[in-house]
Amino acid sequence: MTFTDNIVIVTGAGNGIGRAVATLYAANGAHVIIAERNREAGEAVAQAIQASTATTGSATFHQTDVSQPHEIEQLMDMVDARWGRLDVLINNAGLSTWESPYELPVEAWDHILNTNLRSVFLGSREAAKIMKRQGKGAIVNLSSSRAHMSEPNSEAYAASKGGILALTHALAVSLGPDGIRVNAISPGWIENGDYSALRPEDHAQHPAGRVGVPDDIARACLFLTQKDNDFITGTELIVDGGMTRKMIYLP
Repeated sequence: MTFTDNIVIVTGAGNGIGRAVATLYAANGAHVIIAERNREAGEAVAQAIQASTATTGSATFHQTDVSQPHEIEQLMDMVDARWGRLDVLINNAGLSTWESPYELPVEAWDHILNTNLRSVFLGSREAAKIMKRQGKGAIVNLSSSRAHMSEPNSEAYAASKGGILALTHALAVSLGPDGIRVNAISPGWIENGDYSALRPEDHAQHPAGRVGVPDDIARACLFLTQKDNDFITGTELIVDGGMTRKMIYLP
């Protein structure tokens, strides 16, 4: 897959999945905009991409807090003014909170929904204005397997990720006539920390035989946005090593 000279935005690219996605696009020739709230983390990723011998593209950092609508608009205005095009948007930025529904403050609920879900709509809308002029573009929204299954006290996060799935197919229908494809990826257990600290039973929960890594999601992003895959839109790709399909019985 080649993305030579493509302009790609990855939100929340300062670490974890977002960093892996940005790095892989740059390794395949794209110019990647690192849209990250944390300046230190975002600049570090951009510098690492630029310094890597695997990079055939390039990277630029743009500080962006996706919970703030005006910052999303500023990001898209900057991209439009500088490059005049946008080929791919990866809506990855998000956060979570684990609080009892009996105690979850409405302010915390709103912050999760605004960061995880509202930002996906606003980012997609502003990106689509640029993509429409080109007659093509691809958007991938990062949901979660938690849109389908839950642990206790995850209501705000689950609602935001479930909303992303509904928003994805709605946008795919609305934007399809303008040549814009919209898909979602729902990661399962993706380990961003010390992979070697995982236990055999952690891996054994997965039919694939292992816990996931950020590059698993990065490769899925490239697949969904590759130009020859233009028949794929409005879909959800669950990347979880089969974990959500395996029945697990307690001893």
